[in-house]
Amino acid sequence: MAKHLDLEEQEQLDALKHFWNRWGNLITWLLIAVLGAYAAWTGWQYWERRQSAAASVLYDEMSRSVQAGDVARVERTLSDMKDKFGSTAYAAQSGLMAAKMLQDKGKPAEAKAALTWVADKAPNDGLKSSARLRLASLLVADKAYDDAIKLLSGSFPASFVPLAADRRGDVLLLQGKRDEAATEYGKAYQGLTADTGDYRRLVGMKLNALGIDPDAGPKGASS
Repeated sequence: MAKHLDLEEQEQLDALKHFWNRWGNLITWLLIAVLGAYAAWTGWQYWERRQSAAASVLYDEMSRSVQAGDVARVERTLSDMKDKFGSTAYAAQSGLMAAKMLQDKGKPAEAKAALTWVADKAPNDGLKSSARLRLASLLVADKAYDDAIKLLSGSFPASFVPLAADRRGDVLLLQGKRDEAATEYGKAYQGLTADTGDYRRLVGMKLNALGIDPDAGPKGASS
């Protein structure tokens, strides 16, 4: 990979950093929802087989509370869900739902607490991975880059591996580690399938900004 970027490449890189600082967390949350769809469906099958009517009622209450924007109800319902049905997928999904709403309402500490709980307690790896990736986004927003890298460095289910690599690349780029960021972006690009469409193109744009042809493979650095 080229060690020195020309003026145009440096401008592209600076633009990418600005873009991701402004929009990265929103994009990441949306992409997690898309790439985690299969895990969510698997979780739904698990719910139908194993969960009680009471947990379903609380989950519906959480959904209504989030839609109403009622922070107090959301926090109370999540607490009840954790206390009464903490080992269920309903509780984990409630935690993810609550975290998004709490973040939107300007309560990042509470959002982090909800995501940390899901990452530790969710009954399947898909839900745990969703929580870890969302939590990493909040850590990046706080510039807690080392903590974010640590969270993103563990194992993930196959469908989450490219997204985790892409997010590691973002964090490394924000730390000024261009070569390491490029390696992670390359892993993400190679791991994404054609049906991820715009997301794969976005990762390709990041590689281009670093002077790398994404379709040339791991050795496709510009000279």
